Amino acid sequence: MKNIGFFKTFVLLGICSFVLSASKNYSSDSKVIYALYSHKDTIKKDVWLAPEWADTIKNILPVNPENISAGEELYNMYCFSCHGDTGYGDGPAGGSMGTRPANFHDQRVIKQKDGAIFWKLTNGNGNMPPYKEILSEKERWQLITYLRELGKQP
Repeated sequence: MKNIGFFKTFVLLGICSFVLSASKNYSSDSKVIYALYSHKDTIKKDVWLAPEWADTIKNILPVNPENISAGEELYNMYCFSCHGDTGYGDGPAGGSMGTRPANFHDQRVIKQKDGAIFWKLTNGNGNMPPYKEILSEKERWQLITYLRELGKQP
């Protein structure tokens, strides 16, 4: 009787191994997986580019204390858990995602046009959700206004 339970477990493990090895997303390279989760500095950094035409989108809001403050509130509600309190991409949820969230102090982010960031906020990518249904157009621009101020801080 005990042999039948062992046999069923063995067959189930074999089937699971086969399914995982056939999966497109499965990687048997345990060194890469270990590196992603064991060393903060080796977390994969994917380059996410907005389409070129997104650079032509202009911020509809003026940079003023009211819009910056509103953007900060939105950041604290929706962004800080991944991007961190100070915008370095080191939030508590961000490190566990496999791809490091954007660091708003990084020159690659700072050099992006507002329209490219607006496009990214609107459409999302991977672990970054699309905010077009969650935030109004004005709120997305307020958030970008705050991100620009955050990126200036040391």
